[in-house]
Amino acid sequence: MKFSVLTLGCKVNQAESAFIENAFRNAGHSLVDISERPDICIINTCTVTSKSDYQSRQLIRKAHRAGSRIIVTGCYSELNKMKTESMEGVQSIISNSDKLNIIKKLIGTTTDNALYLNICYQKRSRFFIKIQDGCNYSCSYCAIPRARGRSISIEPAVVISQINDAVSNGFNEVVLTGIHLGCYGIDLKHKVKLSDLIKTILKKTTIRRIRLSSLEVKEVDNELLDLFIDKRICNHLHIPLQSGDDKVLRLMNRGYSSRFYYSTINKILKQIHGVAIGTDVIVGFPGEGEAEFRNTYSLLESLPLSYMHIFTFSPRPGTAAAEMPDNTSSATKKERVHLLEALNIRKKTEYMNSQINETLDVIIEEDGGDGTYCGRASNYLKIYMPATDCIRGSLIYVRVEGLKDGKLVGTPFFHGN
Repeated sequence: MKFSVLTLGCKVNQAESAFIENAFRNAGHSLVDISERPDICIINTCTVTSKSDYQSRQLIRKAHRAGSRIIVTGCYSELNKMKTESMEGVQSIISNSDKLNIIKKLIGTTTDNALYLNICYQKRSRFFIKIQDGCNYSCSYCAIPRARGRSISIEPAVVISQINDAVSNGFNEVVLTGIHLGCYGIDLKHKVKLSDLIKTILKKTTIRRIRLSSLEVKEVDNELLDLFIDKRICNHLHIPLQSGDDKVLRLMNRGYSSRFYYSTINKILKQIHGVAIGTDVIVGFPGEGEAEFRNTYSLLESLPLSYMHIFTFSPRPGTAAAEMPDNTSSATKKERVHLLEALNIRKKTEYMNSQINETLDVIIEEDGGDGTYCGRASNYLKIYMPATDCIRGSLIYVRVEGLKDGKLVGTPFFHGN
């Protein structure tokens, strides 16, 4: 049987889709592109914004045009079951809680969920591991806790087993993913923290690089920062801000102040040399007037961030923010987004320039087809270089030489494996 898996959204969705693909392939079925008219198309949806909702529906329509038997899962279908069921071609909806049993539900084959992922078929050069799901927080704009439930963690022994299997299959980097990564371990019988898990990974595996997908600012404590002395932990943190104005942060129910965010980021920058810090920002949240936006802009401008993910506020049905009055025009929101996008380009360029003449460890991700390779450095920068005899996923060392057409270029000089 031919099948396709179409995925939207976060790294957790990507890790789950990898599991589904692997389970089908292990059962003897063929993974194909949607253009090859698969017998079954599994769509893993997202509902973090209204754009994600639209994209989820578009994928369902695309699968229907391909004539596939359509199975829908993920956060959009979890919160919009009736609307999803009414769409042409949708045969069934599988809840997030049953997502990893999808192979059993569809074709009756059982899988070893304790193993969680058979890594042999991961298409990426980095290995994504979902170590946590769900969220116990209640940000006023976010529907994900309703779609995912409360925090659930994977036992450390299972995580270690997955990573050791990844190493055996040639992976040099694992990405620890979760809906609320900093909540890792609070639900386990023998309570552990994320920092405890990382210590165990460092001790019990030989994985070359460990990357953290996203952390809340209140969860970046001294114990975690002290671990970055080990160069196996990627020199990169993603720490969402959402707003740099205290009034808006309170309306968002974020639980920290702009001053706390500023001081924490500066503490990280002081302790971890050359660290790349990325963030998320929401533009046009209810209550964000010109003064509030300027506070956000000023805070972002004052920090040497390496990149920003910028989102226009999108009211999610059933959330507190959806009931708040929104008096900001679409034109004003677009203008603010453009201002932040320009700031983002400046920040990224400044950080890239700071890396010129540095030697970075880079994992090859793709062949440019023109005699060049592109790889991802520990600090998450993309580096372009002349092609070598290394295969995808190899770890090499690259001397960064400069910027060319907005891209960092360098020369490889040593193979890491």
